[in-house]
Amino acid sequence: MKQKKDKKHADRELLKVVHKLKEDFTNTDPWRVLRIQGEFVEGFDALSKIGPAVAVFGSARFTPDNYYYQVATFCAEKLVKAGLAIITGGGPGIMEAANLGAYRAGGISVGCNIELPEEQESNPYQTISLHFRYFFVRKMMFVKYSVAFLIFPGGFGTMDEFFESLTLSQTGKIEHFPIILFGSSYWKDLLKWMQNSMLKEDCISEKDLELFHILDDPEKAVNIIVDNSKKQGYI
Repeated sequence: MKQKKDKKHADRELLKVVHKLKEDFTNTDPWRVLRIQGEFVEGFDALSKIGPAVAVFGSARFTPDNYYYQVATFCAEKLVKAGLAIITGGGPGIMEAANLGAYRAGGISVGCNIELPEEQESNPYQTISLHFRYFFVRKMMFVKYSVAFLIFPGGFGTMDEFFESLTLSQTGKIEHFPIILFGSSYWKDLLKWMQNSMLKEDCISEKDLELFHILDDPEKAVNIIVDNSKKQGYI
């Protein structure tokens, strides 16, 4: 799928070095700060009342006949019935699957959509749909309003969410919550690399490897999240 070369991308424009100030002040960094502030306000206003939520991540490329798509739908439905909301990136694949499960269960199904050079199509199973220009604002919403991360196989974006959650938990920037990687066959080599490279070279500690779970049982994944949510008084 070819990218549209002429389409502006908010993050790219923000991070681009300015060689010559343009006359249009709406393209300047101070004006972008106001846009960023507006996205934070809109996000906080929409999500501050949804209650405890589980963020679900994974590939946007999986179709409904994919096993992980089906598991994500199952888990989201179970989590909603337990009293939790579901929050995703709002697009297709695993995001659609989780929103579908929440929608079917009659719960809160949030989609935090992102503006991309090649437009991401929003899935139709959202009871709250937000649109963001900036990735870092969108990522803040996942962290701020989630009591757990449920992560299915995915690409760079999925890895980004996974490692950011680990970093925030490891450094105590957030109160640690369950981080579950579903599908051991997909994640096992990453775990081996962490053990054989990161741990071996003393870049992380043994305790850091306890910040997440790798599971293959959907019921167990749901139970870990629900039990912790009850323990913390969220539900």
